[in-house]
Amino acid sequence: MPTVSSENLFDVLIIGAGPIGIACALECKKNDLNYIVVEKGTLTNSLYNYPLNMSFFSTSEKLEIDGIPFISNNPKPSRNEALEYYRRVATSNKLNIHLYEKIISVEKVGDHFEITSNKKSYSATNLIVSTGFYDIPKMLNVPGEDLPKVTHYYKEAHPFVMQKAIVVGASNSAVDAALEIWRKGGEVTMVVRGPEIGTRVKYWVKPDIENRIKEGSIKAYFNSEVIEITETEVTIKTPTGNRTLQNDFVVALTGYKPDFDFLRKLGIHLSEDENHFPQYNPDTMETNIQGLYLAGVICGGMETHKWFIENSRIHSKIIARHISQKINTLQN
Repeated sequence: MPTVSSENLFDVLIIGAGPIGIACALECKKNDLNYIVVEKGTLTNSLYNYPLNMSFFSTSEKLEIDGIPFISNNPKPSRNEALEYYRRVATSNKLNIHLYEKIISVEKVGDHFEITSNKKSYSATNLIVSTGFYDIPKMLNVPGEDLPKVTHYYKEAHPFVMQKAIVVGASNSAVDAALEIWRKGGEVTMVVRGPEIGTRVKYWVKPDIENRIKEGSIKAYFNSEVIEITETEVTIKTPTGNRTLQNDFVVALTGYKPDFDFLRKLGIHLSEDENHFPQYNPDTMETNIQGLYLAGVICGGMETHKWFIENSRIHSKIIARHISQKINTLQN
């Protein structure tokens, strides 16, 4: 491992520059903690990769961090407004954030962590993981899923104009994609594992998709699942038997999951059930590894709807307070 210079020694290293990572940086700065944020992509990388025309479920004040006002022109702020807000927070506060830098390894050595990225090596007394869950899609695990026509992310409708598009899922992202593709001239079929459109779908959107399905504008197969994808067709299993549909594109929006392998490599204990809840103390956000903290949606394991920006903002204050208390105790 390369030698760590004195300028790369920190009280806190934060992995992830999403909204909660930014909130952690603000709290570290307020508490005079020597910190750095390392992010493998762009600032708020997950938000950047959201659909271009996406609107949040939350109102703007619930997306604010550190009491910094988030002014929106709409009742529900858009993706672009959120990007502008978090850019302004990061730049106006001159936060120490390194972008496009991927963490390669983390090793606990005595009372500190040795961290290596693809660019530098760091040493930090405390480590905060705030990496979200948007990087690893839940796979369908069916033949043909690796074809170029299949995507697990949706950006905009234009590529699907005048195409037969199957949208898999019934979450907010799937419903938004289905409606937008249909409105832009695509022929949309939804394949939904459950009996109905998801209960968490935005309340002002749910009647829209249900009415489009009812009138036949958008075809939907409920209690169904994709079982095979080919270059020109998709076979689905339905309650009335298998059906093969002509198809140009598959947009599989079945959700995402945290990088559990990374958490395990860090030594964090995960529950043995299907949710893989990481072990941490809710009073401090410290994991079973001393000095290693979790913040944001990563805390919910596979229950990715448990934590979001508005209810996990508090994690940054809890962590910064606990680290400051430890440092003060050592100094006294």
